[in-house]
Order: sequence, then C-alpha cells, then structure tokens
Amino acid sequence: MNTPARKRPLRTSCRAGLSAATAAVLLLSGCGVVDGLSGTVTLTLVAADYGDTEANSTSHFWDDVVQRFQAANPDIKVSVDLQSWSDIDHHVADLLKSGHTPDLVQTGGFADQVAAGRLYPATDVLSIDAQANMIDAFSRAGQVLGSQYGIPFVASTRVFFYNKTVFAKAGITAPPATWDELRRDAELIKSKVPGVIPYALPLGPEESQAESMIWAMGGGGALADNAGNYTIDTPQNRATFAWLRTNLVQRHLTYADPAATDRKTAFNDFAAGKVAMLNGHPGLVAKAVAAKIDYGTTAIPRRDASVKDATFGVADWIMAFKANGHRAEIKKFLNFLYEQENQLKFDEQYNLLPVTQDTRQEMTSNGRHADLAEFLNALPTANFYPYGDPSWDKVSGMVKKQIGNAVKDDGDQALAALQTAASTEAARARKG
Repeated sequence: MNTPARKRPLRTSCRAGLSAATAAVLLLSGCGVVDGLSGTVTLTLVAADYGDTEANSTSHFWDDVVQRFQAANPDIKVSVDLQSWSDIDHHVADLLKSGHTPDLVQTGGFADQVAAGRLYPATDVLSIDAQANMIDAFSRAGQVLGSQYGIPFVASTRVFFYNKTVFAKAGITAPPATWDELRRDAELIKSKVPGVIPYALPLGPEESQAESMIWAMGGGGALADNAGNYTIDTPQNRATFAWLRTNLVQRHLTYADPAATDRKTAFNDFAAGKVAMLNGHPGLVAKAVAAKIDYGTTAIPRRDASVKDATFGVADWIMAFKANGHRAEIKKFLNFLYEQENQLKFDEQYNLLPVTQDTRQEMTSNGRHADLAEFLNALPTANFYPYGDPSWDKVSGMVKKQIGNAVKDDGDQALAALQTAASTEAARARKG
C-alpha cells in the first residue's frame, strides 16, 4: 500500500463572495459559482495515486467511475484532485488551512480529522446495505470511540512467504507453523544452503512498525489494546523480542543488523533468491513471479498453538468532510463507488485486497486470484494499527526509528523508552 507516484498538478477551485461581473466570467469558465446557478453540486475528491506511470495511473479508474456516476446523476459533478502518496497529506493540510475543504479524501488515515470534528460518521454517508457489505474487521478499524468515521477503501494483509527451492535443498518438507519450527528450519537453511539468509527480519525505519506488530501478535501481545492504550512494553512483548534476539539475531539466522534493514531490501533479496523466509504483502507476489522464484505462502507462524490465530491488516481510507454540507451528494457517490463492479476493478488493477464482502467472495471464487488465496482468507481476522488514535502517526514514526533496538542486547530498555514516549504523545494528543 501507499505506493509512491509522481505529483500531479492541483486543480484549483473558485472562491465564494465574488462580484457580479466576476461571477459572470466564471459562469463561462465552469467554476464553482456555476454550480449554484445551474442547480448542480460539484463534489471535490482528493485521492492518492497508486500507479507509478501514466499507463497505470489511478486517474484512469477515477475517470471511468466519475463518468458513469455523472451519467446516472446529472445534478452531481465530481472533480478529482489526484496526488502522490508523498504529497497528499501535506496537500490536504494546505487545502484545509486555506479554507478550501474537499468533500472527500482518500488516503492513509483519518484520526486527526475526527479529532478536529471535520468528518461525517460513516452512518451519515453510506446506505445500510453498503455498511452491511463492509468486512467487519475493517469497519471496526475505522472507528473512533465506538463510531465509524474511516471508510475502508482497499486492504492488504500479511502472510508468510518461503522459497520452495531453498526448502528442498535444506530437506524441509513443510513450512513452519510455530516459532520453534521456524528456528529449526532457519538453522537447516544456514547449514545446508550457504549464502542464503534464512529469515528476513526488517526492523529498519521503512516499515518496522508492521514487522514488529506481526511478531508482537504472534507472541500473544500487541502494540496497543482495544481501548487505545499503547502496550509496547509488556511481558509478552519483552518475551517476543527476547526470543528474536536469542533465537534469530544472535544465531546469525537473519541480517546482521535488523535495525538497519528495510522491507524493500528484504523483498528484493527474496526476489533474488537470497532470502528464504519472510513476511510479505500481496505486492511481493508479483515481484516473486517476475523473478521466477518458486515460492509458497502460508499463515504466519505463532509462538505456539495457544496464541490466537490472527493476521496483520492494513487499510487505506476515505473520509467525508462536513464543511460544504454535501452529505446527500456524498452518500450517492459513495454508494456508487462501493458497488462490486467498481471495487473489483480497482482491486484487480493494483493486486490489492477488497474491503467489501461481495468483492471478497467474487475474488475468492472466480478463479483469477489463486495467488491471493492466503491473503483473502486472512481478511476476516485481520488486526490493525490503532488507526483511531490521533497520536498514532507520531507514535508510528517513533516505532519505525526505534523498535529495531528491541532485538539488541538492551532490548528491554528500548521497549520501555518507546512505551514512555508513546504514552506521553497519546496524552498530549488527547488534550488537543
């Protein structure tokens, strides 16, 4: 998710309070004033671009959706402002600061806008049928204090990847289901397949919050509890990172310094046949296929059978803003957007996972997505970052930079320091 793309030019909107002469000019130019005189409403949507070339730009998806929606709803226009992932949050902040609040934003989070009181709850802008069609785990992840504001748009889960060729050379006949089995397999690979890193443990600053959360869940812990309190430094998490330190890092079964190893490096090394096992998202499928790696996927190993079977999920979100008073028009557009035809087109174009039940059923049964079967199966039990906590963006940044220290000799102190910093930031955010 959050695939980087080039920045696109901003489509500017017109300001209210214009003179009659200026309004007459704008009547010919198609700006916002015309909407009021013609009886139409223009919705503004700021969206992230998931493509990285003109050919696969998300603009093609939105152009098609908007064209069909406007044909069915001639009194509603939709203007799409497409931005790269590296620019979109800053761009939205600039729009809000200048008083040009969009009607809809599709990006990676929502909690800060909920805290500022800017959003419609999902119940105001989705039909009952559309709400019921959402996969429950994702609807819950979009909640703040029991009310849903984040509307999931696309999803990703993580599964365990392994190199079948390396496994065969090491004499391994089945992927590991527990940590002890993972360590045993890693030791076999180290001894029998030299030059291959047995398990990639990317705890560098690119996306270590994901890898650390996966391992925390596998050990019966979490980064935050259901009440939104950070639980980084707990007995369960101390035991998990101690296991990683003594069973993988100190035995040289992973990279020499996981704290300096990013996910991109791990993915590239897997595609080059240099890594035997790692946790990955659907994007790794295409990379492995392109590199002709004979790979397999399975559920992520847990400490043991006593730990609840759950997976790590990520979602990107849509937010509906109240400022322009376009609730009815937003509701019409969102209900159209979440029809199966539109969701399926987007998910298949970018090899992402659905957030609606009917789309998941279609992708599971139509025979075109066998490579995503393990990911699709994991969707209903997905666990998420604490998206609803307005402090999460900053805490996530802290985790990215510091969690790698938890597998070093002073790992317990690293967890304690992170816990203190996260709790302080959470208290500050709640005070506003």
